[in-house]
Amino acid sequence: MNKMMFTAAAALSLDMPRAVHATPRADISDPKALIGQLQAAFEEFKATNDASLAAKVDDAVVTAKLDAINADLNKLTKALDDQAAILASNKLNGGVIGDIPASDPEYVVAFKAHLRSGEVQAAMTKGVDADGGYLAPIEWDRTITSKVKRVSPIRENSRVISISTAGFKKNFSDRAIGSGWVGETAARPATTTPAIGQLDFVPGEIYANPGISQQLLDDAAVDLEVWLSDEVDGEFAKQENIAFLSGNGTNKPYGILTFVTGAANAARHPWGAIAVVNSGHATQVTADALISLIYSLPGEFRGNAKLYTNQQTLAAFRKLKDGQGNYLWQPAFALGQPSTLAAAPVVEVPDMPDIAAAAIAALYGDMEQTYLVVDRVGIRVLRDPFTNKPFVHFYTTKRVGGGVQNPEPMRALQIAA
Repeated sequence: MNKMMFTAAAALSLDMPRAVHATPRADISDPKALIGQLQAAFEEFKATNDASLAAKVDDAVVTAKLDAINADLNKLTKALDDQAAILASNKLNGGVIGDIPASDPEYVVAFKAHLRSGEVQAAMTKGVDADGGYLAPIEWDRTITSKVKRVSPIRENSRVISISTAGFKKNFSDRAIGSGWVGETAARPATTTPAIGQLDFVPGEIYANPGISQQLLDDAAVDLEVWLSDEVDGEFAKQENIAFLSGNGTNKPYGILTFVTGAANAARHPWGAIAVVNSGHATQVTADALISLIYSLPGEFRGNAKLYTNQQTLAAFRKLKDGQGNYLWQPAFALGQPSTLAAAPVVEVPDMPDIAAAAIAALYGDMEQTYLVVDRVGIRVLRDPFTNKPFVHFYTTKRVGGGVQNPEPMRALQIAA
């Protein structure tokens, strides 16, 4: 670095406003305070980045500061999202979903007794399975599913159905129907007839197997239902996040990234693969690539379209500006409203690939029309006091499948190779 550049970098590092430490330090349940901190943090981010661009220097101190503010923005955004999810979950759990009846109080009591002591009461017979597993009470089952939905952004934004059979099949026309113009008395020869393709959505099995000591069970020191549901929803959400993105369909869902053009399941759907927009750059995202991605999606799908990406890529997107110098990323201004990028709502998906050559750095589209999650109704619990004495394990399973039901409402941003 020559002397002039060194002077500019030093001045930039010293003259910029100090970080406001936007990360929530007190009551993160106050949405207004969080929104205020988020907006203040973004103002600091813009000022720092603008000063860096004006000085035209690559300074490690400035980069570190931008990274720190980006981390604050991520934490604040997540805190706001969590508050909105909790609010929605509370409203959801206040009633009955669809036609699912309320739990049987007698069965719930018996289930709790079985978790603690292994005792089998007459009321438990309605949940008995041939291998000794017991169906979890409906409310408990629904609570876990609700928690997993809050942690798994693909599930939260996809179409979700519950089935009571071994699998689910969906038929698709290949749209190869023919037609033609004819005169009044001209012959009407046969036209091409569309073929019917079929996709299977076969649930795989996801499990958790937490253990607790027999003495702790005997001393009744913990609320077993709360403890077990916390263990289960954390594990299920982690596994679902991975499978819904990159699962190979073997004992697990087909991941949405495997349906992108050039990926393993690009030819699986009768209507083709998820189309790709190339970033035009091997190491970064650009405003031009983002605009191309958004406008490559047909207008009829943009009404419910969102941008799906991870924190690292979002940090790069935050630096982008339009032709008038306005930042394309904007923070949320109200509880329940997401941050936006070029007016598109942003959904953070932790397991999306980072920016790298040939990687799919972002998805843009209507996830509800694109991806289908299939739940085989019911969480089962097998109480196992024998395998790992003195611990009692609670082998908990649920069958979940998934795959692309329509590739057309989605586009993928691929980093240039």
